[in-house]
Amino acid sequence: MSRGIRTLGLVGLLLAIAGAAVFWWLTIPSLLPATVLVERKPDLDNGRTMFNIGGCASCHATPVTDAKPDDRLKLGGGFAMHTPFGTFKAPNISSHPTAGMGGWTEIEFVNAMQRGVGRSGEHLYPAFPYTSYQRMRLDDVRDLFAFMKTLPAVDRASEPHQLGFPFNIRRGLGMWKLLHLDGKRFEASSARSAQLNRGAYLVEGPGHCAECHSTRDLSGGIDPARRFAGGPDPEGKGFVPNITPHADGLAKWSDRDIAYLLETGLTPDGDGVGSSMAEVAINTGLISAQDRSAMAAYLLSLPPRAGKRPAK
Repeated sequence: MSRGIRTLGLVGLLLAIAGAAVFWWLTIPSLLPATVLVERKPDLDNGRTMFNIGGCASCHATPVTDAKPDDRLKLGGGFAMHTPFGTFKAPNISSHPTAGMGGWTEIEFVNAMQRGVGRSGEHLYPAFPYTSYQRMRLDDVRDLFAFMKTLPAVDRASEPHQLGFPFNIRRGLGMWKLLHLDGKRFEASSARSAQLNRGAYLVEGPGHCAECHSTRDLSGGIDPARRFAGGPDPEGKGFVPNITPHADGLAKWSDRDIAYLLETGLTPDGDGVGSSMAEVAINTGLISAQDRSAMAAYLLSLPPRAGKRPAK
């Protein structure tokens, strides 16, 4: 009997070791090699466009204090995103050499944006929307990095996330990425016009519109069947609207209505958008009219999906 128990214990131990080894292997961070970065001159104007459509200032600008006025180009971080998984603190991504990203290499930035991997090889939490940023063209990511290096350095330490077990175990994010990060960049479709392809790229990639305007599954990933159809606000502040051309969403909106909202933050009936969408409108108000029109056209080309705001 004792030999049988010892044998079972040994088998259990070996299985546990094998399981841990498989888990470790499956969760190894995936990195792009530096060789993907061919020599080129950055386009700072394009980098500014990517900065604005990407909403970098919305999360990473240092919050307003009594001592310092708000400045959307001072990216000292500190914004707190409260979620069911815990509170995420936006880090300092300014050009400061130690407190920010001033010491980062270009490939380190690319891997953070498109692989969700930090400078030290750690998995980044998907509160940073790299599941959308992975769609970006490599040159656009590089232009964004070059533009951000021109912005002010902010000497402000990044604050730690406030997460409980098991969400504070970053290695587990490797399993999450197997489900939600495919590493594919955007590909234009020959079935769409140039305008629709541009709109699709901006909405699905740097604009990361689906990250807020979709319902998520239990793992925190976007439910493909309800993509863009609205859902509970990720921060628990109500319901984010449906932005498909369904009766629950934008069916009565024209492309001009949507483009105008992206420019001014005003709806067709004159109301102003609130919450985080007001910040989005500030950002999209700074991109070109052509890009706003392209985004509007693409949103109206989406498959209509039901997603009605719950009655209060």
